Amino acid sequence: MNYTSIRDNHSNGTVGDFLKQSIASNSEVSIVSAYFTIYAFNKLKDNLNSINHLRFLFGDPTFIKSIDPDKSNPRNYEIEDNKLSIPLDNRLFQKNIAKECSQWIKDKTEIRSMVKPNFLHGKLYHIKQENGVEKAIAGSSNFTVNGLGLGGSRNIELNLIIDSDRERHELKDWFDSLWMDNTGLVEEILNRDSDHLI
Repeated sequence: MNYTSIRDNHSNGTVGDFLKQSIASNSEVSIVSAYFTIYAFNKLKDNLNSINHLRFLFGDPTFIKSIDPDKSNPRNYEIEDNKLSIPLDNRLFQKNIAKECSQWIKDKTEIRSMVKPNFLHGKLYHIKQENGVEKAIAGSSNFTVNGLGLGGSRNIELNLIIDSDRERHELKDWFDSLWMDNTGLVEEILNRDSDHLI
């Protein structure tokens, strides 16, 4: 058994496993990440479908207008009728995940983003369980399959589980201060009263 607080997706456990163990039913979840992928959602959906609410803060606004470079499942292109295309089974798989993730986002999440690119590099996963117990991990892992260590090709990351109640509270206060910023650092992308991106 691994007793270190480091999660590196290599020899010290994965961030994904930490999240699976920590995200309980009716949890309040706060995440800071530069990226979000439907594939990472799919790996954690059993946990994420049971949460009460998630606030997701994009550290890099350019992601919203670009394709995720850290995508874990590369598209398997094949030639069909002399055209480059994605095999039908992959298209159906992606469509089903995207549809399920889209509904989950509408039901469970609020999304905000930093306005300035490359301004916020930290990654944070904070969970407040229904019983008031808090869990947190901070470091370098984005919300992608590779970043969370849930795929065949894992990024070696550096994340630290936060064991102190005081430090977990401080991280939550740090997140809240960014989330509620009114100086122009953050913009709203999706709120719970809306069913489309702003």
